[in-house]
Amino acid sequence: MVHTQVTKEELLEKAKKPAEDAMRLHAFYRGKMQTALRCQVRDLNDFAIWYTPGVAAPCKAIAQNPDLVYELTSKWNTVAVVSDGTRVLGLGDIGPKAGLPVMEGKALLYKYLGGVDAYPIMLDTKDPDKIIETVLMLQPALGGVNLEDIAQPKCFRILDTLRAQAEIPIWHDDQQGTASVVLAAMINAAKIVGKRLQDMRIAFLGAGAANVACSRLLFAYGVDPSNCIMTDVNGILGKHRRDIYLRRAEYVQQWHLCQITNAEELQGDAEVALRGADAMIGFSAPGPGIVKPEWIKQMAQDPIVIAGANPIPEIWPWEAAEAGAAIVATGRSDFPNQVNNSLGFPGIFRGALDVRARTITDEMAIAASETLARMAEEKGLSPDYLLPTMEEWEVFPREAAAVAVKAVEQGVARLPTTYEQEIERASQMIRQAREMTHLLMREGFIPAGPEADEERQQG
Repeated sequence: MVHTQVTKEELLEKAKKPAEDAMRLHAFYRGKMQTALRCQVRDLNDFAIWYTPGVAAPCKAIAQNPDLVYELTSKWNTVAVVSDGTRVLGLGDIGPKAGLPVMEGKALLYKYLGGVDAYPIMLDTKDPDKIIETVLMLQPALGGVNLEDIAQPKCFRILDTLRAQAEIPIWHDDQQGTASVVLAAMINAAKIVGKRLQDMRIAFLGAGAANVACSRLLFAYGVDPSNCIMTDVNGILGKHRRDIYLRRAEYVQQWHLCQITNAEELQGDAEVALRGADAMIGFSAPGPGIVKPEWIKQMAQDPIVIAGANPIPEIWPWEAAEAGAAIVATGRSDFPNQVNNSLGFPGIFRGALDVRARTITDEMAIAASETLARMAEEKGLSPDYLLPTMEEWEVFPREAAAVAVKAVEQGVARLPTTYEQEIERASQMIRQAREMTHLLMREGFIPAGPEADEERQQG
């Protein structure tokens, strides 16, 4: 008993450490991204090639044939991470300046895991029409846009409008990215517990961007919505929810879910929703204590618990396991079974960019989900190994290839490719990005952090 208590304390201390390290290292590095040259500069005479007068030649060529912008500039590999800072992690509306560290982190993951050049763009407006207008105006320089941490319900209209009007892929990672990885996790979790995913009763805790998209992708995969329950801060969704009905023009997705889920017309809170559920998918409020262990005990046999709230899950993993959960996953990298969109968007965008896709469809996202699930299954599934980790970088080229081929198949790609061609291309680009980072570290251009100096002194 004493040993168990000590273990819990150690786990809690471990959970606190990333935040402590983040403050020290963010101050040391003063940001996570910088620009670097793609071309050689042999001497100053090369400026005549890369800038005036030589640069006029590619300018004229693009003016005559706009598609050449993909061949003669960096547009083909450039993504903007756009946010207004209104729904940052589990921190809420903290504003565009306070949200910048998150978007820089997103750009870091794009580069290191996907070989994609990404740039954070924080918008000093909460007006959805201005956000839409700004993104559309930025298109000429971009191969795609990742919308991030924008509050609902406006995030749905922003994404839908931009997907309809833009000529480049527009992706809301809190929706599509999260949903892709959750679907992969659920595919494998169902296999581990010996249940059929399509027959599962799933309780979705939280009806924001993440779970609206998760439910849509799972329902598209064959899960029966009428057998599932969804909750928000006011309780279980259903036809009885007059508060949502009265604002149905604004909360379109939530009202739709009120009509297609909860066939039993249950009313109540999250505790009621979890009774008899085969799985919990939580993207509600940061914990701990949002979900209580006794609620897990009332779920079906061998329940699956995905506690995805950030930065602290709705329930600590060890609490859920002690309450009987067969599989526990969170969004954190410091616990087993990280279900985080970082496993999805680098590879998905790599594939979309490489075929110059006009959009990223749900079918392309599902192709990535199946690839994620398949790779983990090949390595051997277990209750503590649900998905590949981000260290298994080979998953990203495989996702890219699956997405690229599906884009070609669906007619949304501008360039043809095969699975084998994209595997080779994506692997080369991702390997190059990782090796470039390690080279800069070895040469001291990315210095070791202050803790390395402390360790050397102690040693």
